[in-house]
Amino acid sequence: MTGPARIDTHHHIVPPHYRDWLLSRGVTAGGLPIPRWDVDTDLAFMDSQGIQAAVMSVSTPGTYLGDAAEATTWARKVNDYAAGIVSDNPDRYGFFATLTLPDVDGALNEAARALDELGADGIVLLANQSGTYLGDPAFEPLMAELGRRGATVFIHPAELPGPLVPGIPPYAADFLLDTTRAAMNLVLSGTTTRHPGIRFILSHGGGFLPYAAHRIALALQAPHQVGGVQPVMPHETILAELRRFYFDTALSANPDTLPTLLAFADPARITFGSDFPYATPDMSAYFTRQLDAYPLDDDQRAAIDRGNAEALFPRLAR
Repeated sequence: MTGPARIDTHHHIVPPHYRDWLLSRGVTAGGLPIPRWDVDTDLAFMDSQGIQAAVMSVSTPGTYLGDAAEATTWARKVNDYAAGIVSDNPDRYGFFATLTLPDVDGALNEAARALDELGADGIVLLANQSGTYLGDPAFEPLMAELGRRGATVFIHPAELPGPLVPGIPPYAADFLLDTTRAAMNLVLSGTTTRHPGIRFILSHGGGFLPYAAHRIALALQAPHQVGGVQPVMPHETILAELRRFYFDTALSANPDTLPTLLAFADPARITFGSDFPYATPDMSAYFTRQLDAYPLDDDQRAAIDRGNAEALFPRLAR
């Protein structure tokens, strides 16, 4: 490729011992098998796609499988593993630390350890934990701390808290709704306004959010209009809050989706994403080719490729 090398903000790590643990529990990643991962294969993929640096994250299901102590043990293990990869390859990798939600106390402890001791570049949170979505009051102590720190938080979808549709795997469509639900709840709960220091990155182009933002904004103000009461948050304000999110291009860069994303999102808040290795090399490359072929001006292309990510992760700036 020509132009500046990319910074990938949606790039997964699968520590071998973590993979073995998930397999022993019969767990998938939203219907996807847990892939094998190693540094050499990962770097070869990055080089093939013009990716200079990647901010690694553990995908769904994270480390909480129902037991808080077990989640703490595995969060520490995967964060220590990721920090070791970054230490060995500081110009090629960063990482989002995995926490222990819905265990808030454990999440606060691990966030402090990961950010202060391991040098994590941010935090990854699942959109929902067993049906409790980001923005829920139970998670407010964590949000307050991340806001105080001005943390970058990568929101990754999980399985929806409801029955599956036979033949439709969760990652195909449910993931997009899950991300959208989390974004809506973060705004409706006031989390984004109370903690403006948090930089939230939404996976997969924000799910359905850019496409349905105006409908969402009007719907969110509607409950406050019962009995003719003035809305607590007008839809214009809700739209402005929704536009404060960051959006990655993982599995979303194509000539049908990009016009809506580019029309809705702040141009300084779109980052490149590959979704490797849960997206196969061929699948990820398909969307990267679509992004390369899309008619962007030089400044916008450079911003998506790396400039916007450099603002979030100045350590990775060349």
